[in-house]
Amino acid sequence: MTWHIVNWIVGSILALAWFSRIVEAAFGMPRIADIALPEWDRRPPASDGEPRVTIIVPARNEEEHIRETLTRLMALDYSNYEIMAVNDRSTDRTGQIMDEVATESSCGADIPVRVSAAPTLHAGADRNVRPTRLKVIHIADLPTGWLGKTHAMWTAAQQATGDWLLFTDADVLFKPDSLRRAVAYAETEKADHVVLFPRMIMKRPGERMMIAFFQALFVFGHRPWKVADPEARDHMGVGAFNMVRRSVYDAVGTYKALRMEVLDDMKLGKVVKNAGFAQRNVFGEDLISIHWAQGAFGVVNNLTKNFFAVLSFQWWRTLVSLVGLAFLNLGPFLGVWLAHGWVRVPYAVALGSIFVIYCGMSARSAVPPYYFFLHPISTTLFMYTLLRSMFVTIRNDGIVWRGTKYALEDLRNGMV
Repeated sequence: MTWHIVNWIVGSILALAWFSRIVEAAFGMPRIADIALPEWDRRPPASDGEPRVTIIVPARNEEEHIRETLTRLMALDYSNYEIMAVNDRSTDRTGQIMDEVATESSCGADIPVRVSAAPTLHAGADRNVRPTRLKVIHIADLPTGWLGKTHAMWTAAQQATGDWLLFTDADVLFKPDSLRRAVAYAETEKADHVVLFPRMIMKRPGERMMIAFFQALFVFGHRPWKVADPEARDHMGVGAFNMVRRSVYDAVGTYKALRMEVLDDMKLGKVVKNAGFAQRNVFGEDLISIHWAQGAFGVVNNLTKNFFAVLSFQWWRTLVSLVGLAFLNLGPFLGVWLAHGWVRVPYAVALGSIFVIYCGMSARSAVPPYYFFLHPISTTLFMYTLLRSMFVTIRNDGIVWRGTKYALEDLRNGMV
């Protein structure tokens, strides 16, 4: 077998891998609902009033974000919800700020909300609606065998009164109609678990480059359009917006079953889907938004804690993934550059498919398609991040998350 034939086979594998995924995505993505559309600007179809929602916001050392997060949550145009803000052993002013917001809300104070533009509320919405209660929970000690975040969420859920539990992060910004639209969708579709994808706020080119690659990898490695299929194994969970029925949360073992899971959001989605409950993920434009990292290396730092966990803390899986990342993402670029004549054709098809994915995702993320040309750089940085995550975790014999160290053996034993 000549080198040209081998090269053609390799290029054909890459072309088939990428082209088949864009074809599948082209048919699958339109099936994912967009609750920012006018058709979802309504209230939940309930004869006995809107179902009660408990919003749970765990936070450790989030003094920079927590006030705006809570004040925006206080401004939701939904009539039946409560907020539980959990101060998880913070060493900064997070707990104090939570108490201040709670005091202001209980006194009926007018809490200012900083928004970029005046939001449009539902015609029937009460502009003065406020949650019946903002409860602040202060956690001083972390029990053995728990991650701080999972313990904080479990603690709040134990005291929640909602029919739905919405787990979110302390730096997520909600628009006033976000919860109402999400609950209306969930009740209409008879869903048990709803994930709303956030709009990523990106302020630097490095952030756009890394997020664009992450989204392309997400489309290739996950199939969000298959999450609703009860026969498919695909599942979803996002820390910014994980909304689950209370009865379902209890049925899957609560966060007690996930108490040592670093990827608690995705694993909640996994146990819900595996238990046979109805799972949905939806788009929502900027109904919720988050600035996840500062610059390219901010993304690297954020992923260092998570990447090795994605691969079950197994070094051999990490090495296999590195080879796979290089082959799938660098192979098309190298093939077009190094191959000659007709052998370049399948590599060009693979490259074109990757570019189409960038074009498709740009409509959702506002990352221009020309970031495709930085794909080799972002691939290299992601490979570095994966290696860094593995070496740092093994060297430390665990991970350090928000100032607390968790042993590697405990993390491995706690995986589901």
